[in-house]
Amino acid sequence: MLAGIPTSMRILGLAGLIPFVGFALLVIAGQGPVRLMAVQAQIAYGAVILSFLGAVHWGLAVQAPALAGWWRMAWGVTPALLGWAALLLPAAASLVLLAAALLAALIVDELCFGGGDGRSWFLKLRRLLSVGAMAAMLATFIAIIVGGTAGTA
Repeated sequence: MLAGIPTSMRILGLAGLIPFVGFALLVIAGQGPVRLMAVQAQIAYGAVILSFLGAVHWGLAVQAPALAGWWRMAWGVTPALLGWAALLLPAAASLVLLAAALLAALIVDELCFGGGDGRSWFLKLRRLLSVGAMAAMLATFIAIIVGGTAGTA
């Protein structure tokens, strides 16, 4: 499944799922302040990763200025703005926004990088990492709805 993905990107990408999964587990199993910290950390990490996904488009345009069209550059800042907005919302709303924005970022990347130009490894990795991140966000959301702390930021 991960064949053809450069080793450094595969290892670092998969390592990037550790905080998502770890924070979700802390929210599910934790108590009191630990649980609250894990919710806040999950939201903050999700916002940072979302910002990174938008920046990929700017990085690509730096390497190939012909790709620096308005649509791509506008999309490139949109995930950062959505992540920032998520930091201002109550926890449950933040987690839903972040999961939806991660899905939107994946869809945009499927459209932008799906041309069969040798970057199919990127989409394989993006799909895996996005599904993992979204699953962790949704597990955190369910945990706070079932166990409380949904109104906290």
